Amino acid sequence: MAAIIQGIGAATALTSASSLDTKKAFFSNSRRSLSERKGRTFVVRSDGGLSYGLNGRGGRAEQLITNAVATKEDTAAASTSLKPGHELLLFEALREGLEEEMDRDPAVCVMGEDVGHYGGSYKVTKGLAPKYGDLRVLDTPIAENSFTGMGIGAAMTGLRPVIEGMNMGFLLLAFNQISNNCGMLHYTSGGQFKIPVVIRGPGGVGRQLGAEHSQRLESYFQSIPGIQMVACSTPYNAKGLMKAAIRSDNPVILFEHVLLYNLKERIPDEEYVLNLEEAEMVRPGEHVTILTYSRMRYHVMQAAKTLVNKGYDPEVIDIRSLKPFDLHTIGNSVKKTHRVLIVEECMRTGGIGASLTAAITENFHDYLDAPIICLSSQDVPTPYAGTLENWTVVQPPQIVTAVEQLCQ
Repeated sequence: MAAIIQGIGAATALTSASSLDTKKAFFSNSRRSLSERKGRTFVVRSDGGLSYGLNGRGGRAEQLITNAVATKEDTAAASTSLKPGHELLLFEALREGLEEEMDRDPAVCVMGEDVGHYGGSYKVTKGLAPKYGDLRVLDTPIAENSFTGMGIGAAMTGLRPVIEGMNMGFLLLAFNQISNNCGMLHYTSGGQFKIPVVIRGPGGVGRQLGAEHSQRLESYFQSIPGIQMVACSTPYNAKGLMKAAIRSDNPVILFEHVLLYNLKERIPDEEYVLNLEEAEMVRPGEHVTILTYSRMRYHVMQAAKTLVNKGYDPEVIDIRSLKPFDLHTIGNSVKKTHRVLIVEECMRTGGIGASLTAAITENFHDYLDAPIICLSSQDVPTPYAGTLENWTVVQPPQIVTAVEQLCQ
């Protein structure tokens, strides 16, 4: 673990320009603004429901039918309460997956700020330090570039480090190590080194965490060659993706959302490992394909209840794998519905939605009956004020409006 990767150069600036405004002409006869914010909603249940909802000042959250009865099962997790297993919060599922892998493979270790005896800022590593010792659960100084480089060096020597960034925004300080070292060393060494490292931590827009703690860095890292990216959205897939990422010989960035840590779900007692490159069919449908991930999955499912009661039948897919995309699952859905709506919390310019739009257009253009609509966060730093913060993120009423436009 003493191997430390030194910096090879300045971090590559990721710039991507992708405009989706050309779709406006197609919907010239229905100009209802998609930027209207109708309410404030926070999700803590894996069935698409809400723990509580707060109307924004001047907003009208009642436009959504939040207690509607859908004609189809809304989520794969909806029936899990009837299945054997045990209930876990999402952060507990991450910890269970990590602990199972540390039991299985002594090469698995954890490093980061406060991951040891404090148990991690969000308690994902709670209880691991007393069980495995300070060498396998390593508290590090506040130096992201140093301990990320150390983790990459440890992976080169045969260990399988799990690096926690405490907050994904802090990992920008280690962008050089992630880009020039983590993503490229397998190639630049001629295959002599593998980099089986997992980089994980919370991100996304929380509740008034301010701009520097509300970043969505998927768009920053997606252009790095050699990196895989996945985003968990339920306790079930959080555990399964954690285990799969640790077992992978490729470097994997696991994105967790700060508002989903307390989401509860029943997961199987038996061991399972998910596919890192596979999307999840959340709700089958016929009229429109809605592609989403992470926290926006629950905004989409909230909107789906209203859409069903309006006569629409949306198909909802949690893409989960942000790099590479599961174009097999996505493509089959596009061929069936012929309409695509992308809902993300990432930035509009150069975000995951922009890349996904390009991939669908390139591969499935002939199957589309309408231009793709992408609902993204606005290209502004996330405001601290709660009402303004709410305006920067896609809300369920916008999703309803977009589907109505697409299906006209």
